[in-house]
Amino acid sequence: MELLRDIFFTLLLTVRDVIPILVILLGFQLLVLRRPVPNLRRTIIGFVYVLLGLGLFLVGLDKALFPLGKLMAHQLTDPDFIQRGLESVSGILRWQDYMWVYLFAAAIGFATTIAEPSLMAVAIKAQAVSGGAISTWGLRLAVAVGVALGIALGTYRIVTGTPLHYYIVAGYIVIIIQTIFAPRLIIALAYDSGGVTTSTVTVPLVTALGLGLASTVPGRSTLIDGFGLIAFASLFPMITVMGYAQIVQWRGKRAASHHRKEISRDEN
Repeated sequence: MELLRDIFFTLLLTVRDVIPILVILLGFQLLVLRRPVPNLRRTIIGFVYVLLGLGLFLVGLDKALFPLGKLMAHQLTDPDFIQRGLESVSGILRWQDYMWVYLFAAAIGFATTIAEPSLMAVAIKAQAVSGGAISTWGLRLAVAVGVALGIALGTYRIVTGTPLHYYIVAGYIVIIIQTIFAPRLIIALAYDSGGVTTSTVTVPLVTALGLGLASTVPGRSTLIDGFGLIAFASLFPMITVMGYAQIVQWRGKRAASHHRKEISRDEN
């Protein structure tokens, strides 16, 4: 009964959140464009599916994924777990002793990004409008690798206590340089990819990891050091997506050059 009640109230909240979107769409369609809604029956059924899907998705996150992620974050950042098996008994932990934390951060960043609905939507649209030049899975994997690297580096920053702005400034310098040389087709999409990663699935788990790590590492402030992982999750996908496009472009040019050399050799 408790689960059914949670599902019911979550569906009500989802309806409340989606109604403004519906009002805006219908308002512009009927009052500004002054045209009837095309395929009204299909549109209504689609909205019902959206409401049910979002409601059940949020209930699943709240009941299963979030508690498990928080539990894993607190267990992996527990000093008793970290010190287990270490040869040093001085009680002083080094950044190398948190390797399991970095691995977990990268794994959870990769997995949550692959499951991110907003990224799926962007990747599908990108493949459609590019005529297949941009692969759905290629884009999702590039973004997921970027989030994994970013969150792992972000946890390293929390452990070492180095200032956040050093990493962010350095990252954006890399992005500016990449923007100069990356294919124009991918630049805008790469910038958008940084935003769609910080959504429903990724943010709660990453935030729980950062706060749990900052609260257990000696000398760290939960407020100052616990936040900032979301910035890494937004920054690094831009780097990896443009890097992915640059690698594909380089391989294409190399293959074309090799093909021209073979044709020239055959003619001679």
